[in-house]
Amino acid sequence: MPNLNGKTIAILATDGFEQSELLEPKRRLAEAGATVRIVSPKADKIRGWNHTDWGDSVDVDVPLDQARVEDFDALVLPGGVMNPDKLRTVERAVSFVREFFQTGKPIGAICHAPWMLIEAGVIRGCRATSYHSIKTDMKNAGAEWVDQEVVTEKGLVTSRHPGDLDAFCSKLIEEIAEGKHAERKVA
Repeated sequence: MPNLNGKTIAILATDGFEQSELLEPKRRLAEAGATVRIVSPKADKIRGWNHTDWGDSVDVDVPLDQARVEDFDALVLPGGVMNPDKLRTVERAVSFVREFFQTGKPIGAICHAPWMLIEAGVIRGCRATSYHSIKTDMKNAGAEWVDQEVVTEKGLVTSRHPGDLDAFCSKLIEEIAEGKHAERKVA
């Protein structure tokens, strides 16, 4: 497994994140040596969604209005339906994702989280996947949507659902170890 010592990863989330899609990448990235920071428009704690009901709360490390892209080496966007739907209405969250994409730093988005890539206007021309119910949204935004457990293009890692977390986390760690992807551009 690649070593991520010295890397700092932002996980952007708010209430309603799919619990496993935040906690599992957080755990795996930390095990690889990274410092993982939860970034949120909420200041104190955010609460997960665990399959069919509210789950655990997670401490927010960095309020979104204080988060700077240059302080992080990569970005993880967990899904759940509520989490990205709320975040895509927060202009600072959308611009944070857009800035990350423009830097070429690795980004991981799973399940419904690619809604953030759509809202940020960065998915056009990218080969990617997502939860099947937003397939049409992805295609309408100009993505080449494929049905695979993990899709990687120029440091952008996408997966469909919690069942893909092992492949998603492994590929994300690999991409973060590689670093920036300068050839990635907003279409």
